[in-house]
Amino acid sequence: MDESRRQSWVRAALLLGVAYLLIGRAFAAPANHVRLWRLAAWVVSGTAFAAHIGYEHFRLRHSPRSTALHAALAVALGAFALAAAGALHSLLTTSAIRLSWLLAFVVWPLATAVPAFLAALVAAAVLARLPRRADAE
Repeated sequence: MDESRRQSWVRAALLLGVAYLLIGRAFAAPANHVRLWRLAAWVVSGTAFAAHIGYEHFRLRHSPRSTALHAALAVALGAFALAAAGALHSLLTTSAIRLSWLLAFVVWPLATAVPAFLAALVAAAVLARLPRRADAE
């Protein structure tokens, strides 16, 4: 893999990881209609996830396995960042970090990355089976 393609997927994974953090924090802020805001966060995150898979497949032309791995890495980075934000908030409000927050640093990335990998692998495999425009002509 050439250097520019490697930098592109790393940049995309980092950017999406930050986006997942911002989505999680921004949509957690409104106190009214919590269920509606949570649903909106899922929709926005799902859209970002699908866009990342599309970028990896159509723009970078990565294999389904690489696409799934990169998308799952972005999701895991976002989950880790959300765990860090939660732990920091806990530390600032209670001046102590509970053991549950330390576990969140491991559990949240794993609990989100594994299903994200499987979903992205299926989506990328389906995309790989579709004919490309140049192939269709």
